[in-house]
Amino acid sequence: MKKWLLLAALCFSIPAHAQSTEAACQAKAVSKEGKPLAGAAKNSFMKKCLAENKASCEERAVGKDGKKLAGAAKNSFMKKCEAAAG
Repeated sequence: MKKWLLLAALCFSIPAHAQSTEAACQAKAVSKEGKPLAGAAKNSFMKKCLAENKASCEERAVGKDGKKLAGAAKNSFMKKCEAAAG
């Protein structure tokens, strides 16, 4: 029973987290003149912004022993890192 509750909580939290990161990138999608980006420029910026957020968190996903995190520890770290970045 606990496994199912944990799995359900995880499934419902991932989409909400993805939306918060995307919202943060959308807030940053502004031209040099201060106007919101649109069209291809916005799509390109969003793709780059989301990739940078994920890449920076991947680099920092290291345990106290210097080894890369794996499994649940990595998932938890990535979730917290991406939420903080976004």
